[in-house]
Formats: sequence, structure tokens, C-alpha cells
Amino acid sequence: MKLQLKLDNWQFRACGDEQWLPAAVPGTVHTDLLRNELIPPPFYGKNEHELQWIDKKDWEYRTVLHLGGEWQQRAVAELVFKGLDTYADVYVNDVHALSADNMFRAWTVNVKELLRAGENEIRVRFRSAVHEDLPKLEQLGYALPAPNDQSELGGLGEQQISVFARKAPYHYGWDWGPRFLTSGIWREAVLEGRDQVAITDLYIRQNAVSPEEARLTVLVEADAPSAWNGQLRVSCGCREWTQSVLLQQGKQRLELEIVLDQPRLWWCNGLGKPELTAFRAELLKAGEAAAQAEVTTGLREIKLVREPDDRGASFYFELNGVRVFAKGSNHIPNDSFATEVTEERYRHEIASAVASNMNMLRVWGGGIYEEETFYRLCDEYGLLVWQDFMFACSMYPGDEPFLENVREEAVYNIRRLRNHPCIALWCGNNEMDSAWSHYEDNKGWGWKEKFSREIRDKLWWDYEAVFHRILPEAVASCHPDVDYWASSPMRALTHDMNQHATRMAGEGDVHYWGVWHGSEPFENYNVKVGRFMSEYGFQSFPELKSVLSYAEENDMELESEVMLAHQKNGRGNLLIKEYMDIYLPRPKDFKSFLYMSQILQAEAMRIAIESHRRNKPYCMGTLYWQMNDCWPVASWAGMDYYGRWKALQYTVRKSYQELLLSIDGSDGENLQIHAVSDRQEGLEGELRVRLQDFSGAVLQEWLQPVTLAADSASIVFAANIAGLLEGREPRRVLLTAALLADGQQLDYKHHYFVSAKEIPLARPAVKVEEVQGSAAFTVSTDVLARGVYLTADEEGIFSDNFFDLLPGESKTVEFFLSGSGDQDFTPAVPKGLEIYTMADYVDEGLL
Repeated sequence: MKLQLKLDNWQFRACGDEQWLPAAVPGTVHTDLLRNELIPPPFYGKNEHELQWIDKKDWEYRTVLHLGGEWQQRAVAELVFKGLDTYADVYVNDVHALSADNMFRAWTVNVKELLRAGENEIRVRFRSAVHEDLPKLEQLGYALPAPNDQSELGGLGEQQISVFARKAPYHYGWDWGPRFLTSGIWREAVLEGRDQVAITDLYIRQNAVSPEEARLTVLVEADAPSAWNGQLRVSCGCREWTQSVLLQQGKQRLELEIVLDQPRLWWCNGLGKPELTAFRAELLKAGEAAAQAEVTTGLREIKLVREPDDRGASFYFELNGVRVFAKGSNHIPNDSFATEVTEERYRHEIASAVASNMNMLRVWGGGIYEEETFYRLCDEYGLLVWQDFMFACSMYPGDEPFLENVREEAVYNIRRLRNHPCIALWCGNNEMDSAWSHYEDNKGWGWKEKFSREIRDKLWWDYEAVFHRILPEAVASCHPDVDYWASSPMRALTHDMNQHATRMAGEGDVHYWGVWHGSEPFENYNVKVGRFMSEYGFQSFPELKSVLSYAEENDMELESEVMLAHQKNGRGNLLIKEYMDIYLPRPKDFKSFLYMSQILQAEAMRIAIESHRRNKPYCMGTLYWQMNDCWPVASWAGMDYYGRWKALQYTVRKSYQELLLSIDGSDGENLQIHAVSDRQEGLEGELRVRLQDFSGAVLQEWLQPVTLAADSASIVFAANIAGLLEGREPRRVLLTAALLADGQQLDYKHHYFVSAKEIPLARPAVKVEEVQGSAAFTVSTDVLARGVYLTADEEGIFSDNFFDLLPGESKTVEFFLSGSGDQDFTPAVPKGLEIYTMADYVDEGLL
């Protein structure tokens, strides 16, 4: 018989204090202090700076369990902590039972001999990560590169210690996130007792999957307190398979080969239904189940295809034999305090990704291996996951205890996540191969040049031990049906200078940051295109409502202390302004600047995404930086901390749709209209191109048939710009293009011949009319309306937003309330609807 007791009713205190205070588990010290009103809200104003004392203290948690005599009858009584952050000692009735040193691992210990009938105290003491790791830095004798570690903010000067702890790197700060070194019991804690055999792990290894059959291996890990014999039965729907088993004392692995005919396949968003299949494994004795376990997975075959071609080598994902153009974003933790993320918040992010026509998210390596909820929702919604291991933008130590800790971490997390069909790739780290660039002098981020040749070689040997040996071996052993990629970005694992992605090349994946970090023009997105664009981005501010959650009216200045505290990217605010001065009209005040920054960000990412998609099949993936935020901040996110969609998210929704028209006139002389299709079947349609003035009048029109092949990109219209304009002033006309088929408009685009700052603006009268019998409404205008911005009192999203309208056009828009519980977005009539346009935000002198 199995017993399980969830550990709750916790208390906490700073070590040395007398008073115990109520604590929430799962939770963190910071959130417990906040709930007890002992610290101010961490995200408000500059409070982050005032709370750096917390990580210099040791903290302890305790709870008391009341156990009956039945616990003494169990052969095993295990204390299980799914997550301890980070350096912790566990005591049971004042006897030391366990030491932990990795927040990414679960910790289990048999405490049967330490328990007694009646009251039992469980106490967890967390040692300060700062005090634990400063001696390691001193002992090492030199600093390991860790540029995102905000040690100075933490009062440590240049002593960057983040690399020594197996702890979420972003806790130490990043160029979009604050420095909060949490500690606490951050995942579930339970006491489990049993006196008979148990199934401790069940994995459905997918050896070969096709529409005709799925060849699977069922791997069962059994733990027997004593020798045991019986039967293993595996069932799936009405099918079942059995075999006799003889177990020895302890843990052992059982294998059973099975074949499913005509399986229901799991597909990513856009290619089909994400069908899920449930399996049950039972250990039977005399026909009765002595132990059982269930898993739900999706039957699919996923491959990273890298094949030589005349331009280098391909880099794309193939799902069930179908080539996938990856459309998505990079995911970071949804909160600086991960335990504050509810299922509702996870669902909002995943549903937003699907509503934005994405099929992939990359779980970036500076955060956490996400909660089960995140991956379950990705399974259900059909989102592929590029999964990084938790290493980013740093060089790490290579002593044996550290390496063994990493190995245990990798095995634990691979085993935890491997039944999720969403997992498409395991990636070793973020940006470390290219940052170090071992095989090229004076390349990368300038790290290695600070070290002697001896130390350089040692650090690279340590790097290879983790990313070229330990992690790939763990993936091959524990999750062989998914590929491993050593570092993002990387060209190929060649062990020479051709390995590093320090320049644009025809192989591997690319992080392109020339636009933004390099101050290059937006137009460079059209020429800097790789085989798979796994990172690129541009910043904006969140909307005014979100900014007012951390700032006062008197903070509304670009360089105010609070705005700088909520801009972690050095020159970030000034960079936004510099780009805005190039591309957009001048905003009339700081609140207008917030809006304009979103328009600017959306335009940058539109150009990038459309360029990547136009270049398929050479380019087969585009994952912009970043999907979400961990606190309210100016950042690269398309959806702010509160889940509010920025202009970027609406632009992504249109730029990632299945059928896309993309107009490119970036060279200033010629214009091309591209049609991109991600459909698996061809399309016969019509292209309508119009030259119009800002009154909506049609000056010229072209109609021509269009044939789109399945899964293709092609030029469907080309012309010389001067010939199109025929002497007309380019700042007073625009081109519109529509893709039509079967009486439907499949896509529609505006194209301007000059930048937005050169286009004369008038103040439009925007008209809203209800659509009878529905919650939808139509929007129209009397003059060109740019950047039409819809807001409502309630939290939710519109079917479109931040769009342009010409006189004579109308747009039907729906509003959806943000979901709660298991709901995504619910159609509703928006309350307090307000509409603004770019003309409301620009300097009056420009109208």
C-alpha cells in the first residue's frame, strides 16, 4: 500500500531570528517576505535596488507532520523535494537527512528511520548563494566570463558568481530582467511511504512512427523493496500487451516492444491536430495491480534535418515526414519569482502563441526547465519546443563535482520531459560557442583574449566536457528519438573555425543582432538571412497602463531613474530613440513615445519575419526574441509582463499566417511582391495590386492569376518603382496588394514608398459600427489612419490592432477576453472601447 502526504503549513525565518512567519510552499523567500509585508513590492520603482540584502542571509523553513503508526509499517518512507533553491540542508527531527546543491534537480531521501509516530519536524535551511560561491571564485583565482551577472547591483562589485551555482542564470540579472537571487522550496514537497513494488518511471520510446504504424518501446522503471515476480501489462485504449517479470530488490528497468497500427499522429499547429495517446503500465500479481503508472504522449517522429546542399547545409525540422517552417519566439520565465506563475498565466502565453500562428517556442537557456504545465499545454496546443539546457552567455567551471552535478541535472530533466511530444530538440547552451570562439583569434565576444593560453585551453576543455560529452550522452541515453544541438547559434560541430557562428553562413542557426546591438538599419534584415534564425529582436516599452504599475507621473521621462531601472540594456532607451528618429515622426511627449516605440518594434520585426519567410526553403525557421517578460520592463517582448499584447504581437499574428503576401522595395529602385504558403497543398488564386492615393482613390490597378505550389515562396509581381509611380510624389501614394481565392481575401497589405516620418498625417475621424448579431464591430476612416490603436477597460486581445486604414476600406474587428481556468479567449463586446491613431501621438507641428 502506498501513502502520500503533501507537506504544507510551512513557516520561515532568517536564520538567527526568533520569530517564525507563515510561508507558502511552493514559494520563495522574496514572495514570503512580501506576503508578510516585510518588503515593498519588488517590481515597483527602484525597489529592486533596495532588496539586495535578502540574498546575503541564510533562511530556514519548517513544518510539522503528524504521523500515525501506519508509517512505521512501510518498508520505505521517502521525503521528496521536487525543487530546492539552491544550497539547502534538510533535517528530520533535528537529524541531518539531505544536502542539495542544484535547483534543477529533485531530491529524494529515505527517512523511515528518522520518523516517529506523532509530531515530526521537517526543517530546510538555505545557505546564501552569495556566501556559498564567493569562496569558489577566490579559490579559482580568475573570473569566468558572465557578462549578464549584475554583480555590481548586488553589492559584489566585479565578483560575478552566477556560474558556480546550478541555479537559474536570470536570477542574477539579465539585459531584460532584475537581479533577485531567490531561495526557497520552489516545487512540491511530499512524504511517500510504500511497502510493495512501485513503478517509478514510465517512458514510451518512439523508435519509428508513420501513419501506418508506430513501433514503440515501453520502458518501465520498477522499484521493489524485496524480490517480486508477476506480470507487466501495458495497455493503450483497447489494446494490451503482457510479459512475465522477475524483479530483484531495488530499482531495475523493464522493456516491452509494442506496435500500434494506424496511430493517431501528433502534429504541430498548422499541420494537423495534436492528437494525444494515453498508455498505462501495471505490475500484476494474481491478476491484481500491485503498481501502476500512466502517461499521455503524442505519437510523432521529429528530426532535425541537416543535409549538404549547394549553399552549405540545410537546418530544418521534419515532423512525421513533413518539412516544417518553424514560426515562433524565444520563451523566458514568466516571472522573476517562478512560483507566482499560475496555470492561467501559462495558458495565456501558449494560447497567445497559437493565436499568433506560431508552431514553436524556444525555452531559452538562461531561465528554468519549465513546469510540467507549460509542456502539457504545448502538447495540447501543438507547439514544438526547442529546449535549451540551462546554460547561457557564460563560461562554467569544470571540476568533477560540478560536472557530476550537471550530469545528474541533465538526466533528471530529460527523463522528466521526454514523454512530451512537443520536445523537438535538446540544445546545450545559449551563445557560448560563438561568444568564446575557441578556434578563431579576435572573434567572438573578446572573452578568451583576457586569459593565458593555458587557461584558455582549460576552459575550453571544461566546455567540451559539458556540451560535447555529458549532455549529448545524456540525450542519446535517455531520449534517443530527439536530436541534440551543442550550442545556439552554431554552424556545425567541426572542431575547427567552421564551427563558430561568428558570421553569416549557409549552415547552422543564427542569432542576428546587427539591428539593435549593432545599430544597423532595419533594411539589413532583408540581407542578413541564415538557414534558421533562432534569435533577433528589437525593443519597445509596454503600454501606459503597464508602465504606471511601476512608475509615477513624475517618472515619465526617458532618462528618469525609474525608467533606467526598468531598462536593463544599457543604452536601450536611447537606442529606441535613435531608431525612432530615423523611421518615425516625432512623438509629442513621453506617453506618446511609449506608443511610438511599439510601432517601431513591430515594423522592425515585420521586416525581419517577412524576409525570413520569403527566403524559404533556404531559411526554414524564425524565432524572434522574445515572447514574454518576467517583470514590467522595456524589453524585446511582444507580450508584456501582464500578458498585454504589444503592437509586435499583432504584427506577428499577421506575419506568421499560413498564406502571406510580402512586399519588398528595400533597394529603392525595384519592387517585388512575394507570396509565401505553408499549406501542404497548392493554391490557384488572383493577385490584385493597386496604386492609390491617401484619399483611397485607385490610380492604377493590376490583376493577374497566381499559382502557389505547396510549401513554397515565390515572386508573383515585380516592377520598377519609378515606372509604378509615373512621376507621382512617393510620399503621397501607396501600393495595396490582395491575394484572392474562391471569393475570399486571403491576405492584404499596404506598402509605402517612404518611411513613416516622411508621410504627411492628417487627423482622421475614425468611425465604429456594431455588426448586428455578433460581438464584432467595423472600423472605417475619412482620411489615411496610421497605427489604429484599440483599447478596452477589460483585459483581452483584439483580432487585429495597430493597423492602417484607407478611406473606402473597413476592418471588422472582434474582442476576446483573456481566459480564466481552462478557457483561452472568450468573444465579448469590449467595454470602454477607445480608438487612437498615430496622429494623436505625434508632435502637433507635424500634422
